[in-house]
Amino acid sequence: MPTHGSLTKAGKVRSQTPKIPGRPKRSPNPRYRVRRNYEKRVLIGREPGQNWLRMR
Repeated sequence: MPTHGSLTKAGKVRSQTPKIPGRPKRSPNPRYRVRRNYEKRVLIGREPGQNWLRMR
């Protein structure tokens, strides 16, 4: 089975891309964060974890 490109060229574009420093991350205000958690858990009824599409 033929390969889709040679392994010697792997990562070429990524290594040429200039590095941009990321923005510093900030957590939201505790009051806002608690409110959002309440909405997700109680009002919407999401279960914990990454399976947020499944409702209770």
